[in-house]
Amino acid sequence: MTSQTLNALATLTPRELRQQIRRGDYTGHTSGLGQRHLQANIVILQRSWADEFLRFCVLNPRSCPLLDVTEPGSPYFEKLGIDVDVRSDVPRYRIHRRGQPYQEVTDIGEYWEADFVAFAIGCSFSFEQALLDAGIRMRHIDMGCNVAMYRTSIDTSPAGRLAGKMVVSMRPMKAVDAVRAIEITSRFPMTHGAPVHIGDPTLIGISDLQAPDYGDPVPIAEDEIPLFWACGVTPQSVITDASPELCITHAPGHMLVSDKLYGEL
Repeated sequence: MTSQTLNALATLTPRELRQQIRRGDYTGHTSGLGQRHLQANIVILQRSWADEFLRFCVLNPRSCPLLDVTEPGSPYFEKLGIDVDVRSDVPRYRIHRRGQPYQEVTDIGEYWEADFVAFAIGCSFSFEQALLDAGIRMRHIDMGCNVAMYRTSIDTSPAGRLAGKMVVSMRPMKAVDAVRAIEITSRFPMTHGAPVHIGDPTLIGISDLQAPDYGDPVPIAEDEIPLFWACGVTPQSVITDASPELCITHAPGHMLVSDKLYGEL
């Protein structure tokens, strides 16, 4: 995906972008796309797991700020826009089956079940536009790649069968920009809020910033500080550890772009 193509995609409205995704014309990451609209992480579970996952979100609001939940069996997010279909409007999905490697697909219509419940969770891609508007550049956007994400040693609050470690996204910044970024992102708790950690990654169990667990590595200059935000891949990691019979999530960095503006939160 060239930067020119990404620039063209960035001019599309959320509905136009979702239509391209629904047709299979775009299957890449959504960082920098969506014109100031909320992006959402996706978790889809059978109803027998849905109540526990809802409790997990309530107990872990930094990692799992809940934007919307579908009715059992319905694939539509009513609060996120018009005709937002979770079966086809995410660029890339991961299908997790107990005891098997995940499978990546670009449409889950054939896998949809009558008792599925879908959850939309706030994403840090949404606050990136606020940072850009303040003149704060982000390395992964400049490079046209996905944000770097890491599993940490930070415990989440357990809910029934769901427990595990927090996943964070990382953005390197100069000190003056870091202070402003903390101030700006603290205004958006539904897209993970302020960073959960700043500085030395080993203090939260990350040994090598150039080896992210998800996403792409980015260079960090000597005069830059790494900032770590709670990440909506956390529930994906926790659910994988819990190993339900079937779970569907977005592929990291490949979000659902909604019609809702981040400034409306």
